[in-house]
Amino acid sequence: MEMGAPVKTAAEYVPETRSIPQLAKAVQSCRGCDLYKRATQAVFGEGPRAARIVLIGEQPGDQEDIQGHPFVGPAGKLLDRALADAGIDRADVYVTNAVKHFKFEERGKRRIHKKPSLTEVRACSPWLEAELRAIGPEVIVCLGVTAAQAVLGPRHRLTENRGKFFSHSWASQVTATVHPSAILRAPDEKQRHAQYRAFVADLEQVRTLLGTRKS
Repeated sequence: MEMGAPVKTAAEYVPETRSIPQLAKAVQSCRGCDLYKRATQAVFGEGPRAARIVLIGEQPGDQEDIQGHPFVGPAGKLLDRALADAGIDRADVYVTNAVKHFKFEERGKRRIHKKPSLTEVRACSPWLEAELRAIGPEVIVCLGVTAAQAVLGPRHRLTENRGKFFSHSWASQVTATVHPSAILRAPDEKQRHAQYRAFVADLEQVRTLLGTRKS
C-alpha cells in the first residue's frame, strides 16, 4: 500500500438507514475485506433492539458461519451458562462480533479459527459502529482482546484493564473480559473452573452496575 493511501473499509456497504434488520440484510453483500470469499455467510448480531447490554466477540466460529447466528457453538453455550450464573437474562442481551465473517484455515476436513488481522477488524468497524448506534446500549462487554481493541483502541491491554469500566461514545460504559473460547482452551478442569468463576464475576459486575437483581 502506498503511503497515505486510504484504508479500505466496509463503510460504502453500510446503508444510510440503519435499523438492525436493514443492517443484517445489507451485510450479506459486504465486500469491505476479502473474508467474504471463503465464509459461508456474514453473521450479524442478534438480540433485543433496545438491549441494555451488548456483548461483542471476535468473529463467528465454524458453527456460527454454518447456521448464520452468533454464539451458537461451544463458546456460546458456555456464555449462556455464565450469563445465567451471573443473573443476567440471555434474552435481554444483544450479542455480536467485531468481525462479521469467519476467518479460518483448513486442517483436513476441519476449519480451524484464525485470528483476524488488524486491517480486517478495521475494515469491519463501520458495521459494528452502525449496529451499536442503532441499539444504544448502556454497557458494552468486549469478550477477548480483538473485541476490546476494536472498541477501545489497539493500545488497550486486556490483561491490565480486565473488568475496568470506561466511558465511550457508543455506550455509557465499556468493559472487557476474556472470550468464552479461552476458558474452553484451559489445560485442565481446575483451571477451567477458576477461569469460569472469574468470567462470571466479571459479568456480575455488569449486572451490579445496571442495578438488576440476581433471581
